[in-house]
Amino acid sequence: MKPLIQALKGNRVDPPPIWLMRQAGRYLPEYRAVREVAGGFLSLCYDPQKAADVTLQPIRRFGFDAAILFSDILVIPNALGQDVKFETGEGPRLLPVRDAEGLAELSMDNLHQSLAPIYETVKRVSADLPDGAALIGFSGAPWTVATYMVEGSSSRDYPNAKAWALGNPDGFQRLVDLLIDATTEYLLRQVVAGAEALQLFDTWAGVLPKYAFERFSAEPICEIARRVKAEHPDIPIIAFPRGANLYLSEIAKAPEIDAIGIDYAVDPVWAAREIQPHATVQGNFDPILLLAGGDQLERRAVEIVEALAEGAHVFNLGHGILPQTPLEHVERLIKAVRG
Repeated sequence: MKPLIQALKGNRVDPPPIWLMRQAGRYLPEYRAVREVAGGFLSLCYDPQKAADVTLQPIRRFGFDAAILFSDILVIPNALGQDVKFETGEGPRLLPVRDAEGLAELSMDNLHQSLAPIYETVKRVSADLPDGAALIGFSGAPWTVATYMVEGSSSRDYPNAKAWALGNPDGFQRLVDLLIDATTEYLLRQVVAGAEALQLFDTWAGVLPKYAFERFSAEPICEIARRVKAEHPDIPIIAFPRGANLYLSEIAKAPEIDAIGIDYAVDPVWAAREIQPHATVQGNFDPILLLAGGDQLERRAVEIVEALAEGAHVFNLGHGILPQTPLEHVERLIKAVRG
């Protein structure tokens, strides 16, 4: 069994498997070369040959224990019929959906037709992975995807999404239910195409109060996981509700969740005590420290490995790698983790 899959199934692996969120991206010169000729960002996501190449680039360079599908969380709203564009230097722009009338414009009728190139990317990567490396499929979790759909872009405070979710929770639930259905279908097809594990990114989970977190973050993630496991019971599922640190031990106890991603604000000693008895722990290293480098990089990496050494652990960052990160710092981190 591949080291990552062993760890995600609750086994202690020494040294722990390592991969990095956003490991396929702008810090790699080979990625920038592909991006330059790919056209727009979504064009790259929908080009199986280029997307597969980009997915495999960090495996070829660094020998990570896993590749993660190169795509974007906003392919789901795009497949549902929402207008999605990426403006250079400004990030995503969407035509906002903020009421029942906007919801009525969305449909799953063309979901798989729109996402077919991504399934093809998964197939290509699966066929070309080196021995021992696993392939992780992924999607955004419903709450985070909904924030982009409602705000029309990234946001600091999410005023429109939170006002809808907190002020009219039953109305907002209709959008969440649609995203649960679409995300489940998307992930199931990724597994059929060759994904060996799945991660649900709930990047903005931490902005919700507890009662709303339970309804719009934790329960949708668990419902998607339950549906996926009903068809593929052996597929490991990683939940990453970033910023929801006080609630992590609760979601870790859900039987359908195999691993919990923790951000860099979580004490790994606490995670060993509160999360590891229930789920594999993944993450925690600060991307800024990876950028800074130096002796602290190695010291902190070893501290995390030692804190989580008695249980199942996947070494990762607490958020995505930064584009300006030096390649030699990544190499140094891998050496520190592998000992």
